[in-house]
Amino acid sequence: MRVIHGYEHIPAEARGAVLAVGNFDGVHRGHQALVERTIAKARELGKPAGALVFEPHPREFFAPDEPHFRLTAIEEKLSLFDALGFDVAIVLRFDAALAGLDAETFIRRVLVDALKVSHVVVGYHFFFGKGRAGTPETLRAAGEKYGFGVTIVAPVAEAGDAFSSTAIRLHLAQGDIAGAARALGRWWRVHGRVVGGAKRGTGLGFPTANIPLRKGTALAHGIYAVRTYIDGTKIDGAAYLGTRPTFDNGMPVLEVFLFDFDGDLYGREIEVEFVAHIRDDRKFDTSEELVAQMENDCAMARKILTSAGPGPI
Repeated sequence: MRVIHGYEHIPAEARGAVLAVGNFDGVHRGHQALVERTIAKARELGKPAGALVFEPHPREFFAPDEPHFRLTAIEEKLSLFDALGFDVAIVLRFDAALAGLDAETFIRRVLVDALKVSHVVVGYHFFFGKGRAGTPETLRAAGEKYGFGVTIVAPVAEAGDAFSSTAIRLHLAQGDIAGAARALGRWWRVHGRVVGGAKRGTGLGFPTANIPLRKGTALAHGIYAVRTYIDGTKIDGAAYLGTRPTFDNGMPVLEVFLFDFDGDLYGREIEVEFVAHIRDDRKFDTSEELVAQMENDCAMARKILTSAGPGPI
């Protein structure tokens, strides 16, 4: 998949594409329906299929001091698009200039003049342009004016509940890993660079790889069964997210204990895939009590991961 940043210099082979437009945080099953419709229409028209996305998330631009729980960093989002079969992804920097474009100007300048879209696919709740004044119906009317097609995708639901990024964030904030995974169509992951810690885990017999999470990540504190990916190699483990109430009530850091692993991970990028929430965080009276509980947690994580499949569906 070809990735293009900005709309000022669009290569000829990317013009005239069928594009899904939106933020696609999580690339969940609702988003995947848009991807499928986009690819199907592109194959019908003999055009490239792709996505037009905004970075950073508009909410981060308009409220930079308010924590925003992003489900997928841009790198993971692009990787998922590639795996789903898109030919191209166009990433627009969401800044003051882009935020200031009214809906009509955005359509004409970006979609029509620069990208020369043949067809646009959006969700039923897509809003765009200055003041979020543009709607799917705005796009439909513009398509008739400028000569491009528009598909508006209805909500995608299971058991009456529509898949949404907001609902997935709520699942994760409550420790409902299974609920988030069902909506995503895969286990939720984070990635980050391993940093040094206080080495309390090492002293207790459970050395951990510590990963600072993105600002705004609102995952429930507690113990999780996880799979960790290091340069493509999968290693099962147990993870702790919390403030370490037994010791210092400090800033939360994700601490991952890898089963049957002996190596130095400091400074390396790793991915952590969450498979199950085992228990909530709690304070222990003694280190010995904590170690006994950690042994039970790891045994439970091993059992869960042995029986868990590669995905939730």
